[in-house]
Order: sequence, then C-alpha cells, then structure tokens
Amino acid sequence: MFQPTVWPEDPPPVEAVHCRKCELACQRSRVVWGEGNPDAPIWIILDNPGEREDREGNPYVCGTRQTLQYAAYEAGFAQNDLYVTYVLKCRPRRKYDKPKARAICMQHMKEQEMAKKPQLALCLGNVAAQSYLENPDADVRTLRGTWTEVRGVPTTVSYHPLAVRRRPNLMPYFLEDWRRVAAYYGRG
Repeated sequence: MFQPTVWPEDPPPVEAVHCRKCELACQRSRVVWGEGNPDAPIWIILDNPGEREDREGNPYVCGTRQTLQYAAYEAGFAQNDLYVTYVLKCRPRRKYDKPKARAICMQHMKEQEMAKKPQLALCLGNVAAQSYLENPDADVRTLRGTWTEVRGVPTTVSYHPLAVRRRPNLMPYFLEDWRRVAAYYGRG
C-alpha cells in the first residue's frame, strides 16, 4: 500500500552551502542538494525544493512530493531507485532574476551530474525541462513521450506534480510517463 514518506536529504557540498553567486543566497534559509538515494540510477529533476518543513520546522511530505512518490510507486519504483534534485538548490521566497539564478544553479547540477553519473533523468515541469535541456522553448506538452540525450544521459519530461494536483485530468498522462521511464529502465 502506498504511503508517502519524508525522503532523506543529500547534504550539499560546502561550496554550494556558501554560494553567493545569485540573489537567492540572500533569501534562502538553506541549500537542499537533493533527496532520496544520491547514488540512484534515476534522477527526477524539479524546479526547486519547495517546502519540506511546516512552520515549526517539522519535516512533512508536501503535495508535490506526495504526487511524485505516488507516481513512482505506481510505476514500480522504490525510494532507493530514485534521486530527486533541483534546478535551484534553494526555495525562492520572493521575486528574483529567474534566468540568471537558473543558469548559475545549473552549474551546480552539472557538477552534481558529473559526480553521480545518473543512468537516466526525468524532468518534471517546464522550468526543469528548459533548464536541464538548455532550451528556453522546451515544453512538456510537446516533449512528453520522447527521449533525448543530455550530456550522455537519456532524458524525458513530464508534468510537474503540482500541476497534476491542480489539474487531476493530467494524472493519467503523468502515470503514463512514469511507466515509460520504468519500461526504459527495464522495470516495466
């Protein structure tokens, strides 16, 4: 039976914790490098880490993570199979220069990718797809169901879990995309 859980965080490297290259450094409370299994073969890429704690600082599973974990479960993945990482390594709290911050943070992701060498990647949402694919015109609706190589990593895209929560009619497509990843990886 599916039960959402708080996945363990992957501690960020010291240089990322002290990064001051973009204005997000002035509004963040911390850097979230990733969560799940840092050595997992499959990377799930989101735009930013979002909420992980309530107002009192207690960890909880937000709606985005519940939807993501549900789809992973339905596709036959275990937590150990997946690593969730982000274009932005901290949660934005107010307006910021999005193109600049994303470009700077993508350098962190490229270093992370070189160190971990994922076997495949699933970008969730337009921001993740545009940033990871390095294509400002990338669009989930047109790229769903296709695979492309990004720095040697087979990559596909799907809807952002929050979009799926807001528009439940997207859930069948979201699950289809996760099953496609499972089949590509040999789980389906």
